[in-house]
Amino acid sequence: KAMVCFGNMFIELPKAKTREMLQQDQEELDKEINNLRKELRVKVNRLYEAQGKPELKGFNLNPMSAEEMKLINRILEG
Repeated sequence: KAMVCFGNMFIELPKAKTREMLQQDQEELDKEINNLRKELRVKVNRLYEAQGKPELKGFNLNPMSAEEMKLINRILEG
């Protein structure tokens, strides 16, 4: 069993249930972060457009996933 803090109280839950809850929370946070990144790109482009500046180059790039990073590291290591 694992102790989990909810607000100001601790509850003892099975490890499997705790792991599942944490994974779901992490997935929701990842989705929210990605949505905020997309919105930021649009807002920055609008700001630059309003200022009469050219669009930022490379600003629409997406970060590599962990799997892609592993593959790149394998290639670099030889």
